[in-house]
Amino acid sequence: MDLSPIKEALSVKSFDKIADICDNLLLQAAAEGVSFHDDWPYAIHLLGYFYVDDCDSARFLWKTIPTAIKDTKPEIVAAWRIGQKLWTRDYAGVYGAIRDYDWSLEAKDMVAAFSDLYTRKMFQLLLSAYSTITIRDLALFLGMTENDATTYVVKNGWTVDATSQMVTVKKPAVKREQKVDSSKLQHLTEYVFHLEH
Repeated sequence: MDLSPIKEALSVKSFDKIADICDNLLLQAAAEGVSFHDDWPYAIHLLGYFYVDDCDSARFLWKTIPTAIKDTKPEIVAAWRIGQKLWTRDYAGVYGAIRDYDWSLEAKDMVAAFSDLYTRKMFQLLLSAYSTITIRDLALFLGMTENDATTYVVKNGWTVDATSQMVTVKKPAVKREQKVDSSKLQHLTEYVFHLEH
């Protein structure tokens, strides 16, 4: 089976396309009756699903992987540990699963990119859900040391009270709706009326 489309996507860091490429190649292999189990990059496929936040498809893929392959390829199991943590919303556990395995050269960049993406998602979650948070909890959510997490959020305008060990979240400014000029609205109405008749 030709896995060059996967290798190409990995080389140009198109990690958001990996899951679709893998799915299409699997369908093609099934249609052609090609056996692929031993050579299939299951870990990369699982990571591709995690990258696009599709844990359901990852769970389905995990269930289809033969036990013999899971037993002989530890990177697949390591990738699945990330999925288990995502599934249970164990935010700190996701980072632990990422750090607890020495990823292959093929997977290393993808795992690092996923980790960065996940950190940005966690930051957005904190931004929308909290007004204050402890430095300890902040570090758990962002998968960083307390010092690194504090530095990360201070760069984004959050404030830290070292005495209470609390961080105050800086909410983004609310964008005000732009008022529509009534003459522009009238012009638009006339234009639409003209198109319809």
